[in-house]
Amino acid sequence: MSDNVHRTDVCIVGAGPVGLFAVFECGMLRMRCQVVDALDVVGGQCAALYPEKPIYDIPGYPRIDAAALIDRLDEQARPFEPVYHLGQQVTAVRQGDHGRWSVETSKGTRIDCAAVLVAAGCGAFGPNRPPLDDIESFEATGAVRYLVTRRQELRGRRVVIAGGGDSAVDWALSLADIAASVQLIHRRDKFRAAPESVARLRQLAADGRLELVVPYQLSGLLGREGHLEAVVAESLDGVARRLDADVLLAFYGLAMDLGPIEKWGLALERNHVVVDPATCETSTRGVFAIGDIAHYPGKLKLILSGFSEAAMAAHAMFGVVFPGEALHFEYSTMAGVPVAG
Repeated sequence: MSDNVHRTDVCIVGAGPVGLFAVFECGMLRMRCQVVDALDVVGGQCAALYPEKPIYDIPGYPRIDAAALIDRLDEQARPFEPVYHLGQQVTAVRQGDHGRWSVETSKGTRIDCAAVLVAAGCGAFGPNRPPLDDIESFEATGAVRYLVTRRQELRGRRVVIAGGGDSAVDWALSLADIAASVQLIHRRDKFRAAPESVARLRQLAADGRLELVVPYQLSGLLGREGHLEAVVAESLDGVARRLDADVLLAFYGLAMDLGPIEKWGLALERNHVVVDPATCETSTRGVFAIGDIAHYPGKLKLILSGFSEAAMAAHAMFGVVFPGEALHFEYSTMAGVPVAG
């Protein structure tokens, strides 16, 4: 077998938090994994978009930064010796011999496996950019950002945040302690974030530690040569307001692009892969999907939901990897962590 051809039990597409936990779940059932990701490091969006963003809904961690969560998941998967193929995109998934699959990547790597597990998050992703004049020059200097990689870079800065979801609310809460000022623009006085976070946000506003600019929406940027001086917000009836600012954080979500996954012949619904909620198997036998990319009725786009799906998919894949072999389930507290190999 050449250096670029590998053989394993499960090929996982995506090395984000859900993909990493799937390595652990598969390992607990004696299934070896190889993992492919387009990024150069493990962690998916947690590593690329918001390594310092606090996450509040991980069981056992009242608060944990995204990067720290990835470190813990990487450590948890390590005993099972996963093989990572980073900095390369899966370009094709083909049916091979004896019901096995051949996964091919943009770097010419080929992985022969019994099952494929797609944990690709949003697929290829990019930020939804507000349609503001000359925004590119402000992006080039970092005055307009769509993610925060180092929280301390915003210490003492005048920060305007635009958006009404979890990212906007969480960063408003986080930066209120270190920024010179925080102003949050949203088109309505309701936020699409965790109720507890919204309650904390309103309390900080009541205490004068940040300002809620609602109901307003972004209208323009003021400054020269990419250096931001102010953000212009406009009310729903057209009244403009100037907000002095050094940095604008625009959190309008991610544009989702399935990329090559769209051509794999899987059943899709609104750019998501349709799966059986009991097994996470797609419309194609032997191919499974978990995390944000997977769709079924009642789906919750939460990391903890993806963790549950990883466990369900691993148990379902066991019969594909070891056909005819009975699965004798044991709790981890009884079985411990098996030795890899």
